[in-house]
Amino acid sequence: MRKTLLLALIVAGLLASMAATRWLSLPPPLRTNNAPGEFDAVRAKARLARVLGDEAPHPADSTASDGVRSRLVGEIRAMGLEPRITDRFACNKLQKSSGVSCARVRNVLVTIGTPASAPNLLINSHYDSVPVGPGASDAGLGVAAMLETLALLKDRQMPRQVTFLFNEGEEIGLIGARAFLDADPVSRRVDALINLEARGTTGPVNMFETSVPNRAAVALFRDQVRNPVANSMAVSAYRLLPNSTDANTFAEERDWLFLNFAPIGNETRYHSPGDDLAAVDLATLQHMGDQLLQVGGALASGATPERRDGDRLFMSIGSRWLFTMGALSPWLIALALAASLIGDAVRARRRVPVVPVATAMLPLLAALLVPVALAWAGLGLLGALREGQFWRAHQTGTELAIYAGVIAAGLAVLAAARRWSLPVLRRAWWLLFFLIGTLFSFFAPGAMIYFVLPPLIFWVGAALGTRWPPVETLGALLAAAVLFVTLGAAVGLVQDLINSGPLWLLALLGGLVLMPWLIEARPLVEGHRWSRVTPLALGLAVLAWVPAALAPAYSADRQQQWTLQYVVGAGPDQPLWSVVNDRKPLPGEWAGFGPWRQSVLPFSSRPRWLAPARPVAGIVPARALPVEASGAPGGRRVRLRLQANGADSIALIAPPGAIVAGLGIPGQLRAIEGRAKGPYSLTCTGRSCDGQVVELQIGPRPVVLQVVGTRWALPPVAAPLVAARPANARPQYLPDASITVERVRI
Repeated sequence: MRKTLLLALIVAGLLASMAATRWLSLPPPLRTNNAPGEFDAVRAKARLARVLGDEAPHPADSTASDGVRSRLVGEIRAMGLEPRITDRFACNKLQKSSGVSCARVRNVLVTIGTPASAPNLLINSHYDSVPVGPGASDAGLGVAAMLETLALLKDRQMPRQVTFLFNEGEEIGLIGARAFLDADPVSRRVDALINLEARGTTGPVNMFETSVPNRAAVALFRDQVRNPVANSMAVSAYRLLPNSTDANTFAEERDWLFLNFAPIGNETRYHSPGDDLAAVDLATLQHMGDQLLQVGGALASGATPERRDGDRLFMSIGSRWLFTMGALSPWLIALALAASLIGDAVRARRRVPVVPVATAMLPLLAALLVPVALAWAGLGLLGALREGQFWRAHQTGTELAIYAGVIAAGLAVLAAARRWSLPVLRRAWWLLFFLIGTLFSFFAPGAMIYFVLPPLIFWVGAALGTRWPPVETLGALLAAAVLFVTLGAAVGLVQDLINSGPLWLLALLGGLVLMPWLIEARPLVEGHRWSRVTPLALGLAVLAWVPAALAPAYSADRQQQWTLQYVVGAGPDQPLWSVVNDRKPLPGEWAGFGPWRQSVLPFSSRPRWLAPARPVAGIVPARALPVEASGAPGGRRVRLRLQANGADSIALIAPPGAIVAGLGIPGQLRAIEGRAKGPYSLTCTGRSCDGQVVELQIGPRPVVLQVVGTRWALPPVAAPLVAARPANARPQYLPDASITVERVRI
């Protein structure tokens, strides 16, 4: 009975610990008093409030963007500085995708410091928003941090110039960054960049990307930032994702030292009407501003980074320290571990035979994979019953259900693993852990830093334990604790990063953190039959899903994705209503607007609900009118004149398999790699697209382009559907819009 009670307390403690992993990387609390020269988040947010004005969405080249830019310029002039505004129609090849985006953008720049011949530090963020939200965090946080930092640095005597670039057009394809690179003479003097972004509204501001190689950037970050939140695993993983920021455009052509910062907490407000001033977390803004001032101030004051060659692995510990090591260090440690393992086996071959250590890895591997299956099944079952992202409002409940499955599977497997002693299981686990880290490193090299220190700590304890056995237990516990404060903190960040899925990944990551603790608790299940432990473990795994099943899926803060569109010309039939949500069944009130079916549209592979709609007079499709064609290597060069007819954005989409070698406008034809792949798209956004001539370099065969015109407003006939939208639902990523589809043969 005592063992059972102790085991129950351990299980509760482990679940509570996993619930607290987000706390391992909290930003510093908001300061109530700021010293002279210190970043003031309250003052910075007040500046942002004045810039945003009525908090209307302000996409690039819109009337609302004109207002934001005017107020931004006013804030800078109030500091006694005169900003410079550039105006350029530019096209940018979209990073990590097969498209080109064009727009007229106006960048706002202000340079401080006198030695114009010195290398220039560029501090960059964007002031435009997506058409669906006000962008108070994305990238209002960056704008606010830059304005406050500009006010603090403008009167300093600095041995180098600093240019603050408030760019327009990031949200529609990183176009402001491209315009700066192509036409601004300051870009030729830049040698370092600090980029500010946001993928959420709360939590710590992560340094998630660096220049490559990263040694100098990481050393600068380590030496200057007092509350670092960063890890090389996230940096490696980010390179595999389709996401891009301005830093990707800059890095494509310039060998600058750079650091990229962004918060990721509460993504449910990101790119939605919920990204408003009320959601801006002052502690998050302070964390961004402090890091910008610390790194930017050091560079502006003449700090000389280390040599640019070489890479470092790094991870923050408790948002207080940044631990770094050379990229080769893990492999040197691996050799030391191998020697230690061999020596351990030789010294204690009777107590810990080598063969059982190898075979014990099999049940431990099963203890990692079974929870993944349990999480997948639990998410799938509740998803079938509830549909949608049922965890959105109360994600912690679903996370704890997943971690309960990890604990249940681990205890069941350990109860069945009677043939292996505790010392054998310890050695098998830490060897397996290191091998998993090696496998991870092939996909994300920066991850390896999390997989070397805990095994090393354990093996030191195991080596000393040959003479003093309790030292081995102490080493195992210390290794598990170090793993929790390092990889556990990273798991806390991953929970925010994948809040839209796939959540089953948390079962694997949680298993890596929890398994060493379960192994140490193994004596508490010894003596119990596997047939008795397993039903109890299964009961824990099932019961843990009850809170997730009962909790409301959505709340006023964390709302359901719900975009309504009126689509004309997508097919030969009548217009369509389109609802893009998280595939949750539509409420009963919507049946009268149906019949609804799940399908896709010709210009998008994203699943959505579709229903017939009544034709609406006055909606004229956007068009692309051929004006010129000429021969080009391997095919033809075709020019078309865009006719917006009220559309805010016009996209030309080539079919899959079409040969597309270049897209853009005359004089800015962006080469496309991988000609046989697609589909490729050329998108023009803003008022200036009406009448703009675009250019495509295609193969010799005729191509039928889709001309998709998007107006960021619904027709009046949509009012009943808008009124019927669920209370805790709002557009996200895609705005409510009227869309027309035409086709042109070229």
